[in-house]
Amino acid sequence: MQRKIIITDDGSKTIHLPELNEQYHSKHGAVNEAMHVFIESGFNHILKKEFLDHLAILEMGFGTGLNAFITFLEAEKCNQPINYVSIEAYPVTWSEAKLMMYPEVLSVEEKSPIFSRMHQSNWEKPVDISSSFKLLKRKQFFVEISDIECFDLIYFDAFGARVQPELWTSEIFTKMYKALRHKGVLVTYSAKGSVRRAMQEVGFDVERLPGPPGKREMLRATKK
Repeated sequence: MQRKIIITDDGSKTIHLPELNEQYHSKHGAVNEAMHVFIESGFNHILKKEFLDHLAILEMGFGTGLNAFITFLEAEKCNQPINYVSIEAYPVTWSEAKLMMYPEVLSVEEKSPIFSRMHQSNWEKPVDISSSFKLLKRKQFFVEISDIECFDLIYFDAFGARVQPELWTSEIFTKMYKALRHKGVLVTYSAKGSVRRAMQEVGFDVERLPGPPGKREMLRATKK
């Protein structure tokens, strides 16, 4: 499938899939969306409640590596150790990812080796990105996930329900619910009614939150 690099409204880049008319991030701002949905509404929300010896994060869709990279940067600021597991069925190549230039966009050029290592590390093998950030990339379909009470936070960053409705069902959210520990949190950019109802059906408490630029709302779900 053809992949085209585009510049979003905040000046950061993402990958556009012309055949699906879908992007890896919002056209209104890739970095702004990631910071709002996953860092501000997920990562910071968890840390306001308690400091964890190791915050365990499951990312559904490694994609360009933006979420993993900004999580590393934010965790470094507050000295929060991270165990980060990321799922991806169709990995982006390093030659594509480095064209995103996220270290330059975020004005952390000195962290370019970190971004490079995240992409060039082997799949299925844990790697220490730093002394406090452990990364495991798993090449896997969402339906294959079977983790039980392993994570404190899930970044649910799948392609939209318009193009991949099978990823936004009660079947998948049951797997997410089981993967979270007690009071674990899932955040996603989606605010569709069908998505909210699927989350509620499997037992989540679901909040509607203000969305990132270009979206009125997003969802945050907490395991009861």
